[in-house]
Amino acid sequence: MSSHPNSSNPQSPGGIRPGGFGGGPPGRGGAVPKVRARNQAATIKRIWAYLNRQRRGLIMVYVFTILNAVLALIGPYLLGKAIDTAIIPHDYGLLVRLCLLLVGIYILGSAVSWVQAYVMTAVSQNTVYELRRDLFARFQELPVQFFDTHASGELMSRATNDIDNVSNSLNQSVTQLLNSVITLSGSLAIMLLMNIPLTLVALLTIPLVLLASRKITGLSRTYFKNQQKHLGELNGYVEEAITGQKIIKQYQREEEETRRFRGLSDELNQYSIKAQIVSGLVGPVMNMINNFNFALIAGIGGWMAYNGWATVGVIVSFLNYSKQFGRPISELANQYNLIQSAIAGAERVFEVMDMASEYSGGGEQEFPRLRGEVMFRDVSFGYTPEKAILNRVSFTAKPGEKIALVGPTGAGKTTIVNLLTRFYEITGGELLVDGRNIRELDKNALRSQLGMVLQDAHVFSGTIRDNIRFGRLEATDREVEEAARLANADAFIARLPQGYETVLGAEGASLSHGQRQLLTIARAILADPAILILDEATSSVDTRTEMHIQQAMKTLMKGRTSFVIAHRLSTIRDADVILVIQNGEIVEQGNHEQLLKREGVYSELYNSQFKRAIQAV
Repeated sequence: MSSHPNSSNPQSPGGIRPGGFGGGPPGRGGAVPKVRARNQAATIKRIWAYLNRQRRGLIMVYVFTILNAVLALIGPYLLGKAIDTAIIPHDYGLLVRLCLLLVGIYILGSAVSWVQAYVMTAVSQNTVYELRRDLFARFQELPVQFFDTHASGELMSRATNDIDNVSNSLNQSVTQLLNSVITLSGSLAIMLLMNIPLTLVALLTIPLVLLASRKITGLSRTYFKNQQKHLGELNGYVEEAITGQKIIKQYQREEEETRRFRGLSDELNQYSIKAQIVSGLVGPVMNMINNFNFALIAGIGGWMAYNGWATVGVIVSFLNYSKQFGRPISELANQYNLIQSAIAGAERVFEVMDMASEYSGGGEQEFPRLRGEVMFRDVSFGYTPEKAILNRVSFTAKPGEKIALVGPTGAGKTTIVNLLTRFYEITGGELLVDGRNIRELDKNALRSQLGMVLQDAHVFSGTIRDNIRFGRLEATDREVEEAARLANADAFIARLPQGYETVLGAEGASLSHGQRQLLTIARAILADPAILILDEATSSVDTRTEMHIQQAMKTLMKGRTSFVIAHRLSTIRDADVILVIQNGEIVEQGNHEQLLKREGVYSELYNSQFKRAIQAV
């Protein structure tokens, strides 16, 4: 099997890497872990670090935002001047000129605003592109244990819904924040220059704004975090239900699954309603405060103009500036639900990105091709600390031997090969490959010399040729076709409409199980591994296909150390060593004849299968 692709391997198609297999650890598709609360300021700082990578675009946004804000600040000033110097004195020529100047300013402001939005869209999309890329790269670096304990749909929700929320917020809120700072500071400065007493009146409502914002935003942030969490749970369930449609229909569970979906959907709906209602209060509350402030300024300003303490033009300009002073706060309040949703989504994304990479341990990256000697010395392991799966397991596989692992479900067969591939790390004892402690070897370098053919044959969207080449990306077309021939897959490939260029749909739905299995064997042959892991692949196929698969697997195992997880004992009679595993311990080992003579656990298992086969006939 080729080395698992990660962020350092750009050639990997789609960055796909296989996960665990067989029985494996419990918890797959279970409850979604609770999202840990993070510091909001730290999350915003990390988003800004991504945004700041688009420095050239941001500088353009800054320039156009400042220009747009300045143009917006000029308008009210000219309007007041028009009243005092043109309308009241009846200077219609000056009035026309000032009006034309105002029209020009508003047209220029609209053009600048459009350019600003265009540039900001590019900046935000490039930022989200990098965020999504880094998240997917982190997915490739996380251990199989992570994927075994998280629902696929919940992880997909982080890569899609949560990042989309960040994208929407960046596109709208960054320029709004900058524009608001400039507008607020500019309006306040001009208001102070025009009339200090009226400015103090305008500032009376600021404490009310801050208090209301703090109360409402604190409550809404909690609801938005719960909304994102339940959205992830719902997505995880939908993904599970869609992939399991055949089972649902077979057991007539449509109504029960619909009720379960409604329950999850209702929970999401309740949190969404609460989040939207609470965040929706911000806009109306801010508008009410701003309107009260406007009325207060209009009343006091009118009284001042009546007494000759200010001109009518100054009051009109001041009222416009007071509106501009309150408008940014109202607009940010109206966008607050978007901002909070983005922060909640970003927290969930960064939670994944903060998890330790499984490749961070280092290890020897370059070593000769493995001979294939594998030694377990008193190896112990448990998926959880309180429950051991393997208990002091010891055995040695010599180079080129075929080792069969048999035993009841949950005995520990899959766990042994999960430890050999370092999908999980042993908790006790030693695991040696060619005399080297497996912990001293780089995981990618080790896995590049391991091959796997699983019972659940997995193929990817793409051509037949690409699926086989997944085993070794640099392989030539001729090498791909030779691997298919050795795997007995070339016959059915030749019958396909476009042969090796036939494009497969999701999970190779157009192929039979046996055909998909032959492709995975061809993939392993192309990888040319030193050690093979085989999960018996001939169940649920017809006799002729089983014969082709068995022949292909024999070709694949030649000259390689092979570990075979055996379900049908008749298929491993030629194994050099058979390990019989029960309750995490090796209770018997030997070849087929030796174990039958002992008349122990293996003999009992074999004879019971043999009797069932005769009864079936």
